Amino acid sequence: MADSPASSPTETGSASGAKRRPPLLIVTGMSGAGKSTALRALEDRGYEVVDNLPLSLLNRLLKLDTGEELQDRPVAVGIDARTRAFAPNKVVTRIKELREAGNDARVLFLDCAGGELVRRFSETRRRHPLAQDRPATDGIARERESLAPLRRWADIVIDTTEYSVHDLRRSIRQKFGGAPNAGLTLTLMSFGFARGVPRDADMMFDMRFLANPHWVETLRPLTGLDPEIGEYVAKDPSFDDAYERISGLVQSLIPAYSREGKAYLTIAIGCTGGRHRSVFVTERLAADLRASGIQPNVVHRDVFGHSEGAEAEAGGAGVTA
Repeated sequence: MADSPASSPTETGSASGAKRRPPLLIVTGMSGAGKSTALRALEDRGYEVVDNLPLSLLNRLLKLDTGEELQDRPVAVGIDARTRAFAPNKVVTRIKELREAGNDARVLFLDCAGGELVRRFSETRRRHPLAQDRPATDGIARERESLAPLRRWADIVIDTTEYSVHDLRRSIRQKFGGAPNAGLTLTLMSFGFARGVPRDADMMFDMRFLANPHWVETLRPLTGLDPEIGEYVAKDPSFDDAYERISGLVQSLIPAYSREGKAYLTIAIGCTGGRHRSVFVTERLAADLRASGIQPNVVHRDVFGHSEGAEAEAGGAGVTA
């Protein structure tokens, strides 16, 4: 399902009795994909978090059926196969009802490849909730089939197959770092193809056609954050024309994505190692976007090695385009 438009908390009723309804994020997905980590990260971002909430208690949590004044603090609710009376189709129906009633309700789905889930359950010595007396593979297959409607309806899908706990927390910061309902959240990410492409990239550009500073001994220890690397890359005869085309395309597409209601857009820019060319181009593109009034998040995934995943967040997360 396409990302639904971001909107401010809905006010209903008369001017004297208006009730503000908090934004709601349903966090669900495959067991072992990192839901608990995601909920803790959301709590760090200011969300009020409730895990394993039965669907029947959702109204009570949101206080939609009472006259109480509601807070603007967003709510994240964890729902999965462990939840009492869990039925994915009913969750989808309830989300539809909430949206039709004017509520800001979204779904975050955490996915993961089956082989990696088996490894995680084996390492933690936990049993899969749907396979207490059978192999974990059986429970994973049953759960994936059961959750298919929710995955199709999800506003945001994060595949954690190659994520560490720190990678997942960083991804949550990227997508939910700004204030809720702030519009399109744009992330520019540099990366190295040698370490794999980002799974959550919506758009990807390959900088490996440019001259590689890695082969210049004096430049090799530097990164795309150093001016010497920028000067070297920008001197490549192919750079100016290619960069202008990429920048023009990105700046023309961002308003279109906003009009279509997309909430999160990740643009990945890669080179071989993710330390030189991609970092420089990402920084230059971010600077040009800021000059046009767009404030992206900037992440350099591999500039200091995959384990550190250096991150630089620039300005607010909301994009005005």
